Amino acid sequence: MNMENKMRNISVEKITLNVGVGEPGEKLERVVTLLKNITGSQPVKTKAKKRIPEWGLRPGLEVGVKVTLRGKKAEEMLQRLFKAVENKIPGNKFDEQGNFSFGVPEYVYIPGVKYDYTVGIIGLSVAVTLKRPGFSISKQRQRRSIGKKHMITKQEAMDFVRERYKVDVV
Repeated sequence: MNMENKMRNISVEKITLNVGVGEPGEKLERVVTLLKNITGSQPVKTKAKKRIPEWGLRPGLEVGVKVTLRGKKAEEMLQRLFKAVENKIPGNKFDEQGNFSFGVPEYVYIPGVKYDYTVGIIGLSVAVTLKRPGFSISKQRQRRSIGKKHMITKQEAMDFVRERYKVDVV
C-alpha cells in the first residue's frame, strides 16, 4: 500500500453499536439509557420490519436500539471496544468491502463502564465502516461509482486495524 498518496489513506467513517432486545417495554428503555451512558450520544430505537408470529413480532414494533458515532468520538470508542475483546478479532469478521463487525459479549468488559443492576448482563454488536478520501462521490445526487482500485479490500482493512489499533487479526 502506497501511503505517500494521501488519497489512499484509510480512516474510520463511522461505528454503529447495536443491541437487539426483541420486545418493547421496560427492558428496551433500560438499554437506551445504557447506550447513552456508554457513548454519550442519543440512541435510536429500531423497529421490526417483518411479522414473525412465533416470536411475537409485527411490523413497526420497537425491538432494538442503535447509536452511530463518527469522527474523534468514534475513534475513542473503537479503542475502548477493542480492549473489551482483548485486542483480537477473527479474520472472518471482515467483508470484501473492507468493513468489519464484532460482538462484545458483555458491556461490563468495556473500560470505564460500570455494571448496572437494572439492565443486567447484555452484549452488543459493533459495525465499523471504513473509508478513503473521495468516497463521498457515491452519496451525491448524481450517482457516481468508486473505481475498483480505490475500493478498500479485505486485506487492506486487516492491515489498517493491525497498524492503527494494534489489534491481532486471527
